[in-house]
Amino acid sequence: MGKPHIVVIPYPAQGHVIPLMELSQNLAKQGIKISFVNTVFNHKRVLDAFGEKVDKNGLLHLLSVPDGLEDGEDRNQLGKLTESLCQVMPTQLKELIHKVNGSDDDKISCVLADICIGMAIDVAMELGIPTVGFWPAAVLQLAVLLKVPKLIDDGLIDENGTPLMKHKMIQLSPMTPFINPMNLVWLNIDDSPSTQKFMFDFQLRNYKVAETTDWVLCNSSLELELQGFNLVPKALPIGPFLATNRLGNFSGNFWPEDPTCLQWLDQQSPGSVIYVAFGSFTVFDQIQFQELALGLEITERPFLWVVREDITKGKHHNYPKWFNERVGNQCRIVSWAPQAAVLGHSSIACFISHCGWNSTMEGVSNGVPFLCWPYFADQFLNESYISDIWKIGLKLQKDEGGIIRKEEIKSKVEQLVGDENFKTRAIELKQMVTKSVGDGGSSDKVFKNFVQWLKS
Repeated sequence: MGKPHIVVIPYPAQGHVIPLMELSQNLAKQGIKISFVNTVFNHKRVLDAFGEKVDKNGLLHLLSVPDGLEDGEDRNQLGKLTESLCQVMPTQLKELIHKVNGSDDDKISCVLADICIGMAIDVAMELGIPTVGFWPAAVLQLAVLLKVPKLIDDGLIDENGTPLMKHKMIQLSPMTPFINPMNLVWLNIDDSPSTQKFMFDFQLRNYKVAETTDWVLCNSSLELELQGFNLVPKALPIGPFLATNRLGNFSGNFWPEDPTCLQWLDQQSPGSVIYVAFGSFTVFDQIQFQELALGLEITERPFLWVVREDITKGKHHNYPKWFNERVGNQCRIVSWAPQAAVLGHSSIACFISHCGWNSTMEGVSNGVPFLCWPYFADQFLNESYISDIWKIGLKLQKDEGGIIRKEEIKSKVEQLVGDENFKTRAIELKQMVTKSVGDGGSSDKVFKNFVQWLKS
């Protein structure tokens, strides 16, 4: 009998690829062969960013399938991308599985797929291959999908997922965050009602598919989301991955990292630097971009700011006049940072974040307090965990025009950094999640049981 051989399939977005890539590397270290399937578009981006730094023991192989979009089409339009995937992925994946099985001595023994791409699970089941669902976000977000029939029965949303009581907050159980119905994830991916309806139906179907898998694994822990896991009994915690310090050279990032910012951090005082990063999707208009720049400047603290080339609307980043001259050595601006290393650096005081789940787990597992600036999808729920449940951060408030002003940024930075209770709670949470993934911890036990199942 050959090695266990798993096909791993993430939804084609940065925040989905990274955790599945880390899980894949952890499994490869256990002697399990991995065929990691990106879309052709993302496969090229990953290779361009990291070259050949993939795997040292030859067990992790990168493959690709088309996403159905043309070269110039915008893959940040997730509704359009998802509709295209639904049309082309099943056939492409079947062909890939047959091709791998025809050329590899170790036949595919399992398909581990992102629950957000449930059609991959359908294909595996059709081919008689055991399936594992992976949830890359808060398990409470999965619980929201489970509770949709009740939300409809209670008159909170209609059968299209549209809120009927826009000002009545949703709480799935005691000790879980309140959810603003206007922040339900399918309403925050696109402004188009037809796309919102499509994403609502798509996510519900994915959840039902996930219920048929052999396992549902989550990048979270009981220590972070006990009530959430109680709501979804099938879901099992194996995270947070980034507390494990097992991340190798190859993270699956779509952008080349700029490691020179770590040398700049080495020159800063302990607990002095504001780290500012908004993930791979956040886009600002020029007014908000300039307010952010001015807000960082007037904190009079050193700051490391990740500014993607596509973070603003328009071709150029219009910094405030004379901004670079005024801030000088107070700041370091990079297009992409080695975030896990940055957040683990002793100079970091706080993290201004979009609150994507990966960034949230990285901050938590390094004991860093947050200033929350969510943009879309599940980030509003994560903000509520950070500020309302774990109490390791603060929310930034918009003015009447929907802008977070420079004075608000300065005020909240001072409040966060000036109150030692935030840092104390962040360190306590770090210790809890580190224990969960340590030898014999709650997440570690699930991971080891999963590996044993794969090898049996």
